[in-house]
Formats: sequence, C-alpha cells, structure tokens
Amino acid sequence: MTTQTHLVDHELVEAAAHVARTRCRGDNHTMAAAARAGDGRIITAVNAYHFTGGPCAELVVIGTAAAQGAYELDTIVAVGDRERGVVAPCGRCRQVLLDYFPALRVIVGEGERIRTVHISELLPETYVWADHQLEADQR
Repeated sequence: MTTQTHLVDHELVEAAAHVARTRCRGDNHTMAAAARAGDGRIITAVNAYHFTGGPCAELVVIGTAAAQGAYELDTIVAVGDRERGVVAPCGRCRQVLLDYFPALRVIVGEGERIRTVHISELLPETYVWADHQLEADQR
C-alpha cells in the first residue's frame, strides 16, 4: 500500500485545538473535531461521551455540518483535551467517515509527524457501505 500525504490544514488543527481547550470540560466532552466543508467553512464539534456509546467528536461534526447545510467535507481532524494534540479516529469513526465521504482527508500523527492522508489509507481493503446501493438513475 502506498501512502500519499497531503498538506496539513493547520487552521483546521488550531480550530479543533481551540474548541478542545475552551469547550471540553469533564469526562463527557474530552475530544474536539474540526472539518473543512466543501465551501471552505470550518465546522467544529465535541464528543458526547456516555457509557452506552455516545458519539465521538468526528460523528458529531457530521451532524453539525449537515445541520448547517454542509453536506460535503474535505478534511477532518480530532484533537484531545488537556493538550493531547491530534488523535486519529477510532475504528467506528473511520468506517462512518469512509461511508459518508470516500474522498475525505484526515489529519493524523503526533508533533512533527503530523500529516494528512485519505480516509481509505486508515481503513484499507474495507467494505464500502455505499457500494451496495443502486445508482439514483437505476431506481
């Protein structure tokens, strides 16, 4: 597998870090995410931890973006509270992000090794949920 990296959207990382510093309080909100919409807007959100499996910040960002009329996301990043820095998406988020946005870029890595990769690089040889759906003109 060949990994292709892209320029890191540092503005996006800083937006998520700012939300993590200023909005993440206590055990219920420990991660922030920021995504760049297709029109250039930055959408931010925090996780909603719950012992029943509350949504990660990346998933909350998807809903927040849709609520704001942004249905295409180009790049996403998650940042932990307490200055933990960039945190790669969990397995569930990787699958959902791939299903919703197959061309999405994800910022991953730590410190000087921060980089941007395609979501498919984080979940290689996976089942793509949208592949089973008929094209709109075939319905």
